[in-house]
Amino acid sequence: MKQFSKILLIFLVIFTSCKSNKSAVDANIKNISTKKIINNHYNSNFDQKTIDAKINAKFKDDKTSVGFSIKLRLEKDKTIWMSATKFGFPVAKVMITPNRVLYYEKMKRTFFDGDFSLLSEWLGTELDYEKVQNILLGQAVLNLKKGKYNSTITNKLYQLQPKKDVALFDILFFLNSDNFKINKQEISNKEKQQLLTVSYSDYTKIKGEEFPKSINIKALDHKKITTIDIEYRTVEFNKDLAFPFSIPNGYKEISLK
Repeated sequence: MKQFSKILLIFLVIFTSCKSNKSAVDANIKNISTKKIINNHYNSNFDQKTIDAKINAKFKDDKTSVGFSIKLRLEKDKTIWMSATKFGFPVAKVMITPNRVLYYEKMKRTFFDGDFSLLSEWLGTELDYEKVQNILLGQAVLNLKKGKYNSTITNKLYQLQPKKDVALFDILFFLNSDNFKINKQEISNKEKQQLLTVSYSDYTKIKGEEFPKSINIKALDHKKITTIDIEYRTVEFNKDLAFPFSIPNGYKEISLK
């Protein structure tokens, strides 16, 4: 796949180095039950209909370092839409629905139209719409209520770890004790030497919602390291949004290999 396409699609899918994270309120964290930690996390779940945001994003790997300005529009549980610009010029658009991923970029005049299967295989972790949305909102990528977890207090954070190994993956969640949003989440596959870490350095309150100020991502595949820093510049909730998207004529379809 062309490098430019790869950059934008990595940004889309993992919206995935880690900067030092803001600690929870203080060292005197209450030692509460695992069930209460999980319930508090879901009680703080994002409860607005739409997001209209402007984002600064920086991508870096062993060959490339590049930044984008991105307009993000999100209708909860339905659509994630992004339009990327570089130096004020439009360069790409992305739209995700629960069953479909659409993407095109102007420099190479290429597009992608498919589901999450190839993207999941390429990144080494199972992906779907809900997981991508949860990453954007500071929520756990897995449904914590469907699993059994042990909890400990680690570095002033609540740490959750599955009681049993999840197939080939090791999973860790670190939650802030003040708002019970995700501070950091890690998914690793030792057999494939892959590690995905998503960290949130701080949250801000917008109309009663605890919302990430920034998302810092590190993806390790063998010895190759990819990092993405995402900073929310402006965020508005519950606007009436449009999601314009049409693949221009003459563009060539690409596959993610």
